[in-house]
Amino acid sequence: MKGFIIALQFLTRLPTPAIVVDDAAFARSMRWFPAAGLVIGALVAGAAWAGGLVDSRLGALAALIVWVGVTGALHLDGLSDLADASGAAHKDRERLLTVLADPHVGSFGVVAIVLQLLSKLVLLHMLVEARAFVPLVLVPFAARIGPLVWTWWLMPLHQGLAARFRSTVGPVELMAWAAALLAASWSYAAFLVTPLLVLWWGWQVRRTVGGISGDGHGAGIELIETALLLTLVVTAPWTPGP
Repeated sequence: MKGFIIALQFLTRLPTPAIVVDDAAFARSMRWFPAAGLVIGALVAGAAWAGGLVDSRLGALAALIVWVGVTGALHLDGLSDLADASGAAHKDRERLLTVLADPHVGSFGVVAIVLQLLSKLVLLHMLVEARAFVPLVLVPFAARIGPLVWTWWLMPLHQGLAARFRSTVGPVELMAWAAALLAASWSYAAFLVTPLLVLWWGWQVRRTVGGISGDGHGAGIELIETALLLTLVVTAPWTPGP
């Protein structure tokens, strides 16, 4: 379970046992990203349920606060970086890469974060009203299958996190998590859209940036989470209850 603990340490701010981590163990932890997503989803759904006992709006707010808090806004940072780079690029790839490397947050990044949080808040409110807590657990899980696919498929943009993960993901890991996603889709058909979303984002970063990076992973996770929330809302009348 060492890889799972490392994945939790990287993707969340949850307290975990202190363990010794070398580069190889850290890279292998990517195989456990979807499992870490299940933990995140359980906490988000629990907060939504608890807050929903008082009011559905409070449930949505509690879920969003836990979602941002438990992940430390890690993926929102990637979304804002890519928004700034895309907004400032003006079809100039070199300028895009220069802005992407800048740690400061610009106006495009701020707008992207605000829109993302507002979108999640509204969609969470609708799911709390529908009492769709079980599928909510699965949203972070499904979104974190994406990085495994992008790492295996796309070339790393530079020698950063994406490059360190590349050698540890192969067909076996992809097939195992694909089977788990298919099992989840058996009960909640909305998750069948996940492969299309993963392929769409991979194509987007390949076309605009030229490869995958930590920012690309983070932005993709955020956008897929929101798209899955929207899909659950649209299909809510046809999905089984919790």
